[in-house]
Amino acid sequence: MGWRTTGVLIALTVVCVAAAVAQTGGDWPTFRGKAQNTGVAHSPLAANLALKWTYETGGSVESTAAIVGDTVYVGTMTGALHAINLSTGRMRWKFVTGGSGISAAPLVQGGTVYVGDEGGTFYAINTANGTLRWKFTTDGKIASGAIFVADSVLFGSYDNHLYRVRASDGAKLWSYEADAQVHCTPCEAGGLVMIASCDGVLRIIDLATGRQVRAAMLGGNFAGAPAYASGVVYVGGLEGKYYAVRLSDAAIVWQHEEPSRTSGIYASAAVMGDAVVFASRSNNVFRVDRATGNVAWTFATRSDVDSSPVINGSHVIFGSSDGNVYRVDLATGRQVWSFNAGAAISASPAVGRRRLVIGAADGAVYSFG
Repeated sequence: MGWRTTGVLIALTVVCVAAAVAQTGGDWPTFRGKAQNTGVAHSPLAANLALKWTYETGGSVESTAAIVGDTVYVGTMTGALHAINLSTGRMRWKFVTGGSGISAAPLVQGGTVYVGDEGGTFYAINTANGTLRWKFTTDGKIASGAIFVADSVLFGSYDNHLYRVRASDGAKLWSYEADAQVHCTPCEAGGLVMIASCDGVLRIIDLATGRQVRAAMLGGNFAGAPAYASGVVYVGGLEGKYYAVRLSDAAIVWQHEEPSRTSGIYASAAVMGDAVVFASRSNNVFRVDRATGNVAWTFATRSDVDSSPVINGSHVIFGSSDGNVYRVDLATGRQVWSFNAGAAISASPAVGRRRLVIGAADGAVYSFG
């Protein structure tokens, strides 16, 4: 009888621990949270966000942070990857590239952080101590974040290629050549990889072989990562046009254009439920209906928004070149919170472990909770 009671207590303890972990909120291991690039964060944040710490990197931060466990990983344009204690804001270690800036978002998976630099080198670094595991060299700048799929890592380069390399040792599994630079972070769903590059084409590539299976000719140039949800890919371009493309046949479901003459979508969209949220160099962030692309609301900042919005519960979070981090209501587009960093913000928010982390052009990294 006593053994059975103990067993029940142990089981209840395990359930309670599991529930506590779930309530704490998960990691943010890659640029848009996961390989589908939806930009949705499930970790809860405080209703009234407060600044927990500021970390000075010494170099402009364009890189979106990763949050895994109790560590934040973020790159700088002076060519350093910083590992920061999430609780205290103190440096754990720093990896230096040798001078090439890091604008790409790091990817963290299985004890390794993966990131490319603007000199064209892609690194795999030990998360425990910041030592190099391996590196892979391309012939162009790497601004693309990486995604992890099936024991491999995928990323783009300005040498016009999308690369798939083995996560364990960096051996090239295949590369796909587009007609222009691959700036965007790739997107994966159902064994297919999507990129929208500077050649104006949304390409759908077989993960296993690296061969293109279909494409949508959109025109213009693309920097933002495609986002995938429920059979459709969403992407915006530097011409100010935004699209929904069906994955199964690459048919354009809808397309619209921002009315502003200064429009240009550099950021990646966030997708949840019936909402798709875009950000633009027209100073605006706007929610559109996922079925039609029609605008539901527009929120105006005072400068460009290259920071990719993140949907977190009933809110949308993003930075702006006007120096502010904004939190707005997803349903109405009304501002509910902001923080003035005093320097332009082009990095995108990272939300994990009950924290919001974002960097600014003056080298500061901020953590809110």
